[in-house]
Amino acid sequence: MKLCRYGEPGAEKPGLIDRDGAIRDLSAAIDDINADVLSREGLRKLAALDPSTLPFVEGKPRFGTPVAHVGKMLCVGMNYADHAAETNAPVPEQPVLFMKATTAIGGANDAIVIPRGSVKTDWEVELGVIIGEVTRDVSIDDALDYVAGYAVINDVSEREFQLEHGGQWVKGKSCDTFGPIGPWLVTKDDVPNPQNLSLWLEVNGHRYQNGNTRTMVFGVAHLVSYISRYMTLMPGDVISTGTPAGVGLGLHPPTYLKPGDVIELGIEGLGQQRQDVLAHPASRA
Repeated sequence: MKLCRYGEPGAEKPGLIDRDGAIRDLSAAIDDINADVLSREGLRKLAALDPSTLPFVEGKPRFGTPVAHVGKMLCVGMNYADHAAETNAPVPEQPVLFMKATTAIGGANDAIVIPRGSVKTDWEVELGVIIGEVTRDVSIDDALDYVAGYAVINDVSEREFQLEHGGQWVKGKSCDTFGPIGPWLVTKDDVPNPQNLSLWLEVNGHRYQNGNTRTMVFGVAHLVSYISRYMTLMPGDVISTGTPAGVGLGLHPPTYLKPGDVIELGIEGLGQQRQDVLAHPASRA
């Protein structure tokens, strides 16, 4: 299944994408795409519905974040060897983890706003993993049983804030609009192998990133198991699993986003995103 939340910010409704790519309204069946829906039992109940009996949604509404009330968003750094190399960083021996503030999260096609004073806002296409069950210290063999599904993520990053302002990376990762997720969540039954998905990103029609999840240093099952050793993952939590080579920081010379740019990105079977890049309001005054 492909599950989505559509509508204006703060007023999103739950939806399902049918075989023809149309949105069907799930409001009569569920209140939202939340913890109850993401559980194994919740997804089984949704899978039993006949999409043709659900109301058709007219037009082209905005896609919101496909999960309501994300509790935490964890990100994995340097999880592709080619990305580590382009940033002159060693391939990690254990997963590098950092948090992205949930206030950064937005819909797949919402605009990216360059922060006040930023000159190094960068892009990163990533596979997102959405947790469906309470996950605490699980084994690698069992880890995927706790996953509800997958989504496209753009882990937008401000490199000066991240690397030159001291402390941890979270400052460069958590600016408003820096976490587009979606356009929808694809349930894990429709993604038989998360370690063989092509992913790509373009800016103004130029392709900068072109990779595959098979080259991850640590795969999805390893990451879910590893993270659950250190903290309990809850239904609706999101893991952003790292980016392949081709980010602006790694180019020669480094190249960063500017107002007027258009970002397009996607992952095989999971859909595509498109974001307009805007100046910060203080910069436009």
